[in-house]
Amino acid sequence: MWMICKKEWQQFFSSLTGYIAISIFLLLTGLFLFVFPDTNILDFGYATLGSFFDTAPWILLFFVPTVTMRTLADEYKSGTFEILKTLPLSSWQIVRGKFFGAFFIIAAALMPTIIYAVSIQQLSAVGGIDIGGTAGSYLGLLMLSAVYTAVGIAASSFTNNTVVAFIAGAFICFLLYSGFDAISKLPLFKSDLGYYIEMIGINFHYRSISRGVIDIRDIIYFLSVIYLFLLITQRNILKK
Repeated sequence: MWMICKKEWQQFFSSLTGYIAISIFLLLTGLFLFVFPDTNILDFGYATLGSFFDTAPWILLFFVPTVTMRTLADEYKSGTFEILKTLPLSSWQIVRGKFFGAFFIIAAALMPTIIYAVSIQQLSAVGGIDIGGTAGSYLGLLMLSAVYTAVGIAASSFTNNTVVAFIAGAFICFLLYSGFDAISKLPLFKSDLGYYIEMIGINFHYRSISRGVIDIRDIIYFLSVIYLFLLITQRNILKK
């Protein structure tokens, strides 16, 4: 499994594309946090990373599928999937190797954003940032990234076209993140049913963790969605 994981890591950083993708991600998050109006932390008057954690899921919505779109689609297209099947690895080991390889890349892209928290803490005149809330928000962002990664790999397992894999992965991630929120606000679901529909979406549980309170129900939700899409990926691999 770790051999597959290492291969994904090396393949992503073997060209400038990987470095450019991460650079664009960091550039966009930095611009939203320090430059763009309405989200500029310097205009808020108090120390918070709220604008970063509000915009990061939308940027990851495009960044994560960029990382995952080639995981299996390229294997199908180039014919290396036939070689992959000859290795002494089970289908689950291949899926987990692909997942962790892509997830570690996303985590590596998120690591430099800790500088934002340190910078705001140093710039703060009184109090500083909420350490508990910030830690919870980072945990939520990692869990959200893991779900996006599982979705992206599942999308890549359906096709040998990387563009189709990217579009499908981004679209499904969008539906999971904000689609159920939008449905729950329809007049048809103004009763308690709307609340339960909202609970199906990622955003509900992401906001819950971002408050700094780690609820085991939110963790179980994220792990369940990850497992579901990895299971779909494994089924597609077995069909191949």
